[in-house]
Amino acid sequence: MAAKFAKAGFTLALVGGPVRDAILGRLGNDLDFTTNAKPDETKSIIKKGADSIWETGREFGTIAAQFGDVTVEITTYRSEKYETQSRNPEVKFGENIEGDLLRRDFTVNAMALELTTTPPTFIDNFDGVNDLARKVLRTPGTPENSFSDDPLRMMRAARFAAQLGFDVDPAIIAAIKAMAARIEIISAERVRDEFTKLIMSENPRIGISLLVETGLADYVLPEIPKLKLEIDEHHHHKDVYEHTLKVLEQAISLEERLGGPNLVIRLAALLHDIGKPKTRELIEGGGVSFHHHEVVGARMAKKRLKTLRFSNDVISDVSSLVFLHLRFHGYGTGEWTDSAVRRYIRDAEHQLIHLHVLTRADCTTRNQRKAESLAKTYDSLEERILKLMEEEELEKIRPDLDGLEIMAILGISPSPIVGRAYQYLLDLRMDRGPLGVEAAKAELLNWWSLNQPKI
Repeated sequence: MAAKFAKAGFTLALVGGPVRDAILGRLGNDLDFTTNAKPDETKSIIKKGADSIWETGREFGTIAAQFGDVTVEITTYRSEKYETQSRNPEVKFGENIEGDLLRRDFTVNAMALELTTTPPTFIDNFDGVNDLARKVLRTPGTPENSFSDDPLRMMRAARFAAQLGFDVDPAIIAAIKAMAARIEIISAERVRDEFTKLIMSENPRIGISLLVETGLADYVLPEIPKLKLEIDEHHHHKDVYEHTLKVLEQAISLEERLGGPNLVIRLAALLHDIGKPKTRELIEGGGVSFHHHEVVGARMAKKRLKTLRFSNDVISDVSSLVFLHLRFHGYGTGEWTDSAVRRYIRDAEHQLIHLHVLTRADCTTRNQRKAESLAKTYDSLEERILKLMEEEELEKIRPDLDGLEIMAILGISPSPIVGRAYQYLLDLRMDRGPLGVEAAKAELLNWWSLNQPKI
């Protein structure tokens, strides 16, 4: 491909993350290039050899293509800048690769390998190789200029710190603290995508801590810094902020039960206690209570995730887990009836394993005996769930009669009454297990005789 660009009189350089990852020994199949060719010229050069081409990034100077199992993005040298109140960057094409690299976010991403020279030329004008070796994040120019050009880079600093385990230059931290409010001009979708990469990183604690420390979280996820509740000598409670980060880490350690890294469980772990600040009450004589914080927290989680433009499925799943995360603590030492276990399964629906993971992760006590007791009790609950599911196929739980059968037995047409009758039979099924068709029919007719005058 580089030969084609050279033949056409243009430059082509591998740039940014792929160069960084190649130095780290982990080059993947997604490659980024930069060139002095304009988008139309790039498309003309690559169209014969590409399996497919797409131009969704054309307005930013980018043409993307697929070559076998390799995806490439080729972007014209550019510079971009956000106006004070603008949510979208003003993109201008640049004149040379040096200017293009200067506008990149961090020095470790501002290295390039020029492929149209013989031999290829490694370009590192900002000492990115040494920063990579020292595991430190710095900006090519001043952090203030970089974050002014694209305020999302402030979040990207936290994300790279979490992904790469790098230290962040104190000048970057100072700039974020001074400019945190500027993140508000960035669209919710871009903030969401950057935060998703952060929380799905190997060590999200590092990134979240940086967001909180710099004040950036006050704008993008204000519920998290508010977990740093004041603790006094008379009204003791655990450090909710630190507890939350520990729950997140423990949930990640259990993710193999969910098939690997899982966005829903990580968000639920991070947000599970965000209702505590609003429900905090001091108990006379010492101590603190947070009654119904799971109810308040579920509403807050739904609102925050909606603001960040997460999908409806993610919003529903995370808020449901926040709402259910205390349910197990009513289990005691195993006093639940089979009916209560069935309801636990029904309420968890398709997230039963997620709830198992979150509940286990939520135990952060340093009391080893208490931790072992809680784990053993939850083991017994899981065993009962498996037994009931094997015996009754609870994941497919339905009443003994369906809607058509209900209408035929009662001699009624489709209406809300059918739904009420269905729910009554479902509740019976949860309480008493399988009834059988005849017993269910008798129960339905009895319910109908008692409720028909009221309906």
